Amino acid sequence: QVQLVESGGRLVQAGMSLRLSCAASGRTYAMGWFRQAPGKEREFVACISRNGAITDYADSVRGRFTISRDNVKNTVTLQMNSLKPEDTAVYYCATARPTTRALEAYDYWGQGTQVTVSS
Repeated sequence: QVQLVESGGRLVQAGMSLRLSCAASGRTYAMGWFRQAPGKEREFVACISRNGAITDYADSVRGRFTISRDNVKNTVTLQMNSLKPEDTAVYYCATARPTTRALEAYDYWGQGTQVTVSS
């Protein structure tokens, strides 16, 4: 059984940076960050392979967000720079065997952390 706990979400102004963390207990594989804005479906943000060699980003965040992981501490981080109001959402981390954007491939999810970007 895997448990994931996100942290770091808060209210920030547009243009600022924020760092989200996800602490895992249990064995994890590829890790992903997803987000869900009010009234919208959950969407892919970024993912990283188990060894950290492969990363992938949604077009909307590429160049602004960076995903990384520390397998010793069993954590994954999402560094978010140049935040925009449209980045406002609940952010979730999840783990899956393949390194993929596909939401349905992820087996375990955290409870989410709220990020709000004001204009």
